[in-house]
Amino acid sequence: MFAPIRFAAAVAVATLLGTAGPAAAAQCGNSAAGFESWKQQYAAEARARGASPTAVSALLGTTYAYATISADRGQKSFRLTLDQFMAKRGGSTIVARGRTLKRSQAALFDQIEERYGVPAGPLIAIWGMETAFGTQRGNQNTLSAVATLAYDCRRTEFFTDQLDAALKLVDRGLITGETRGSMHGELGQTQFMPKSILLYGVGGSLDNSANALMSTANFLKAHGWRRGAGYQPGEPNFAAIQGWNAATVYQQAIAKIGAQID
Repeated sequence: MFAPIRFAAAVAVATLLGTAGPAAAAQCGNSAAGFESWKQQYAAEARARGASPTAVSALLGTTYAYATISADRGQKSFRLTLDQFMAKRGGSTIVARGRTLKRSQAALFDQIEERYGVPAGPLIAIWGMETAFGTQRGNQNTLSAVATLAYDCRRTEFFTDQLDAALKLVDRGLITGETRGSMHGELGQTQFMPKSILLYGVGGSLDNSANALMSTANFLKAHGWRRGAGYQPGEPNFAAIQGWNAATVYQQAIAKIGAQID
């Protein structure tokens, strides 16, 4: 799995998440050396903001995720050309499998399009690109990954939001300190970041493909998807795909694969 950077997860929804600027208090770092002291301070701040004992305990149980840091520093595939990226990510395989899934799950995709206005192609493209249709969802401890990236100085603000959201998910019983996913904290069949789960998740566990696909359609609709409009570069719905992931080559691949499936 690669680790996409979600634009939408950076949207501040203070009333929902209760973020109160912990990044300004707990000092970030660029190595494991300061992680334990940062974690203690962050846990105290989370407790003061109303995090439950269960959530605080889960946070205190995290460890510095070396593999996550390595993955975060090495996202080289986003520097490839579109053709190179498609080849590396198995674009033709995603298209072939996606066409089969579109036929076999036609009722589900018709229901999703009726409700959200999003056709099967881009949803299946995202599903295939993110987890190879649910077969590669990662094995990294989710809270450790997100806490490590919140502590890391590279993207502290973005991942502080994700950590606050993850603690909310623990409070709500949706994840635990043992939950595992991809390297940057992504979860489910289409790899939602914790904050996006709070904002756009529908229908239950995102490990269920139908729930994940509906949630993905809900995400795209919330980011301006217009029923019946095109989604190739320069067309109205391409902006919604850009909201899903910041990497230009990824956006182009989703649009191309989706069109081939549709």
